Amino acid sequence: MQGIEQRITPHLWFDDRAEEAVRFYTSIFPRSSVREIARYTQDGARMSGRAEGSVMTIEFTLDGQSFTALNGGPEFKFNESISFVIHCEDQAEVDHYWQRLNEGGDPTAQQCGWLKDKFGVSWQVVPTLVGQLMTDRDPERRRRAMAAILGMKKIDVAALRSAAG
Repeated sequence: MQGIEQRITPHLWFDDRAEEAVRFYTSIFPRSSVREIARYTQDGARMSGRAEGSVMTIEFTLDGQSFTALNGGPEFKFNESISFVIHCEDQAEVDHYWQRLNEGGDPTAQQCGWLKDKFGVSWQVVPTLVGQLMTDRDPERRRRAMAAILGMKKIDVAALRSAAG
């Protein structure tokens, strides 16, 4: 794998807002940057119906994870069958990612730590405590934790700890 940063790179298909989305995402996460922008050539523009010189793809990094964004047209839309999980250490991280990713997002698509951002991409903003509680040896503690999570939109770490006991 010499020269390959990671074997699998998530590829996000946007209609025509890839650059706006990438700028938004890289402003939220640490260790993030735009690496390469490829533009539609004359032939590519003619074939795709895009303007020559407009953004075709953007290679970028979010918190060390490589992604590619494509302005591919309106044929495909994001849905909840794919999401990105953000593992958070504490309530401050949960609050930060929830607030930023929710800016202009869909408030009806919020439940159990899930949200949908203004571009239609689904995210799960989850404290590491959730994983610990969902695998706890005590079935009653797991049940109480799950019941608490099901009543939350943004996960409240203190309320979750209290409910789990």
